[in-house]
Amino acid sequence: MNDAVRKITPAPAAEPLYREAPNNIEAEQALLGAILVNNDAYYRVSDFLKPVHLYEPLHRKIFEVAGDIIRMGKTANPVTIKTFLPADGKIGDMTVAQYLARLASDAVSIINAEDYGRAIYDLALRRALIQIGEDVVNIAYDAPLDMPPQTQIEDTERRLFELAETGRYDGGFQSFNDAVSLAIDMAGAAFERDGNLSGISTGIHSLDGRMGGLQRSDLIVLAGRPGMGKTSLATNIAYNIAASYEQEVQPDGSFKAKNGGVVGFYSLEMSSEQLATRIISEQTEVSSSKIRRGEITEADFEKLVACSQMMQKVPLYIDQTGGISIAQLSARARRLKRQRGLDCLVVDYIQLMTGSGKGGENRVQEITQITTGLKALGKELNVPIIALSQLSRQVESREDKRPQLSDLRESGSIEQDADVVLFVFREEYYVKNMEPREMSDPKYAEWEAHFDRVKGTADVIIAKQRHGPTGTVKLQFQSEFTRFADLADPSFTQYEEQ
Repeated sequence: MNDAVRKITPAPAAEPLYREAPNNIEAEQALLGAILVNNDAYYRVSDFLKPVHLYEPLHRKIFEVAGDIIRMGKTANPVTIKTFLPADGKIGDMTVAQYLARLASDAVSIINAEDYGRAIYDLALRRALIQIGEDVVNIAYDAPLDMPPQTQIEDTERRLFELAETGRYDGGFQSFNDAVSLAIDMAGAAFERDGNLSGISTGIHSLDGRMGGLQRSDLIVLAGRPGMGKTSLATNIAYNIAASYEQEVQPDGSFKAKNGGVVGFYSLEMSSEQLATRIISEQTEVSSSKIRRGEITEADFEKLVACSQMMQKVPLYIDQTGGISIAQLSARARRLKRQRGLDCLVVDYIQLMTGSGKGGENRVQEITQITTGLKALGKELNVPIIALSQLSRQVESREDKRPQLSDLRESGSIEQDADVVLFVFREEYYVKNMEPREMSDPKYAEWEAHFDRVKGTADVIIAKQRHGPTGTVKLQFQSEFTRFADLADPSFTQYEEQ
């Protein structure tokens, strides 16, 4: 309260003995005075300004009480507010009632109310930054056992990112006219983008045709049994997006992806070298097994070198940390977006992640925490997240091996949180294991005909899609190059969905 008096009755200028937290008591007084004179001023700032953002404790209380009264449909003025404030309170030589009257009498036009509110809000953000900095220093000095340095870094990054995301004046309701304009802008961007897609192209046209590309903020779960090729498909999509990246300059000088995008790939199962080998094999059409064994010709090696030089310019970033938690993953994704940009995130795979709990949670609760965290992260960063998932063994016990939503392993939250669920199914894998031992077996010819029909093909089953149809997309799969592609050969037309 002494601060408020100091501003109303200016004291002789003197050199401060300490640094004061950023504040502007005069702006707070001007805003409160405007609200007391005309309650409409409250609605100009109430979307973003809260009582906690005011520096002077008495001003916080006045703003809070005034807001409660106004929201009840009553008039907030010095007379109605004073009954909710301490009657024996003193502000210098003034009572609380006298101080309220002084605020109202010195009020300026409500036209400036929003400007005062923004100034107060910006100062509150600066105080929050100071608080985060002080906490970093104090915790680092104390070195508590339950917060190792890495955890402190992640917590600080989270707090800073939250402050950056919430430290804006936008939000709240928008008119339908604004929403229509955004929809038209999205349609215009889709018209200009390669493939005329509203989302980010996967590089596989038949899949894009069903999904419209990868939509921002969507959680796309890509699931399958071991050996089906889900990592290969995710790798193909990730590289296609990164390789087609084109950026354009926005009016404010920032950059935005016109085609493709910057991709972050969390490889919890394979090392970055193994992932790179897969991508090189896919691009050069040199078998990955030959690359690993060194069984390549000089011409093959030249292709590998040329491909590696081209790939160095591709904005694909790999994190190979095993057993990463959802908190660590989120912190690193925020950092990547801040430093390099980010348009798509791939996680391989959900069951290898850990939750952020202290322990005592069962695996179902942990998976629920992970999928909920991934969905929230996608919305926060406004990027699509492709999360790979294992399927339960019950698939193998059925005669029909095609996966269903009920096969998603360990938690129903995967199905619930996902915007899109894709299953990778290769009938070739199962038919090959059914080969009769003897070629003289009467069933061998039947088996051989069946195998020839499904060889080199794969089904991507769209089992769930919030904003589009479900169905099956038939693709070509080249196992030696771990590559999925569209069925361009006319001989494959019999596999198209009827």
